[in-house]
Amino acid sequence: MTDEEQPAARRGPTWLILLVVAAALAVCCCSTVIGLAVAGSAGLLGR
Repeated sequence: MTDEEQPAARRGPTWLILLVVAAALAVCCCSTVIGLAVAGSAGLLGR
């Protein structure tokens, strides 16, 4: 492998890691919203 080929080979895994992190954040945010909605409908939020 030459020095020119190495950065191109690293771009794939970097984007894959960013995609996995973004997906994990989306799942966390969605589960938080769903949990708050369920807690609110059950009257657990004190409203």
